[in-house]
Amino acid sequence: MKDVGAPALIGLRELTRKKRSRSQSQLFGPPLECTNRLKEIMTRHYYLARFATGAKPVAWVTSGAPVELLRSFGFYTIYPENHGALVGAKKQGAAMCSIAESAGYSPDLCSYARIDLAHTLSGKTPTGRLPKPDLLFASNNICQTITYWFKAISYHYNIPLILFDTPYNYTELAQTDINYMVEQLQQMIPILEQASERKFNNSKFAEIVGRARETSLTWGAILATMRNSPAPMTIFETFFHLAPIVSLRGLPVAHDYYQILLTELEERVRDGIGATSREVKRLMWDNIAIWYKVRDHSIQFAEQGMNFVTATYTNAWAETTQHLDINNPFESMAKTYSLVILNNNLDYRLKLMQRLIQEYQVDGLVIHSARSCKPYSVGQYDIKRKLYQELKIPAVIIDGDITDERAYSDEQTKTRLDAFFEILGN
Repeated sequence: MKDVGAPALIGLRELTRKKRSRSQSQLFGPPLECTNRLKEIMTRHYYLARFATGAKPVAWVTSGAPVELLRSFGFYTIYPENHGALVGAKKQGAAMCSIAESAGYSPDLCSYARIDLAHTLSGKTPTGRLPKPDLLFASNNICQTITYWFKAISYHYNIPLILFDTPYNYTELAQTDINYMVEQLQQMIPILEQASERKFNNSKFAEIVGRARETSLTWGAILATMRNSPAPMTIFETFFHLAPIVSLRGLPVAHDYYQILLTELEERVRDGIGATSREVKRLMWDNIAIWYKVRDHSIQFAEQGMNFVTATYTNAWAETTQHLDINNPFESMAKTYSLVILNNNLDYRLKLMQRLIQEYQVDGLVIHSARSCKPYSVGQYDIKRKLYQELKIPAVIIDGDITDERAYSDEQTKTRLDAFFEILGN
């Protein structure tokens, strides 16, 4: 299955894939060669997931959870948020959300949650089939919705839910907070031993933590190549190349893939090959991608000679990597997972964005006010005002949703972007 079935599926999809028109191709540089490898890795991941039940213990995991601990017990992991992004990119988000809404879930609930609940209730998914979880593993470091969403899944399947509770950083992380999180991680071990029928191996755990650190550092180096002008990749591409660092973090396949991607990007930098054919203005994206509009936005901005070179979203899997330490894995994981952008105060986010703007020589900012992700969207108008006052960076806020197309207006967005393009053009 792994060596024959998945590549065959990939080949069939490539034959039916819609090609860019000649005019659209002229907007961009040559495509990254390793993109086909990414498709193979992720298709294989979802394909093998269909047969994981009974072969390996299966866990559904949130993107902000310390998955390294699960890896040491051999769990096959599925990330509902990543699956939701896939559904959104295929423009099936609204249809899936409607299933959850018909069952009584509010349209104001996160669309990732609605898609996951819809899959749980109906079994529908563009990946063919997801394995039934034996365990749920969540962290509230990105939002509180996660807690109640996974509680609903836990109730539906009658399976255990492990929650990693991270104190919010109003000012700075205290030692008492670290001790609280370390104790939680250590108390998870007997539960995971029972669920996986494997004993905890501290050496293996440290090895996985070390590999996760190296993978995240490589991801950070990949993002750093985009400080060059022209940037060898666009943020719209990194939204998809982000998949392994989320879904396969701690596994050799993710580390190996990012080494390949980094080498190709460094070669493009040396050869002066840009992601777009004309990079006049360099932009930053704030918030999660609008998955069903990624392609349209990439063309729309490229037509204006604008390239997105950094994003708070893609940076999130590199910003706390330095805390991971194989010699002190539990405490270092507590720091790594509790210091992420969404578990921090707005002043932290403002300073982070100021640093990215300066390091990547950003000319303008596009802020996605996501109906689904309220923790990510709160304070955006204040941040927009502050960045203009202090750095004179023009910004535009566009309303939308990460996967539910019904929350997005083409006309309203076009009006706002036209005004933004005019400001940057002057």
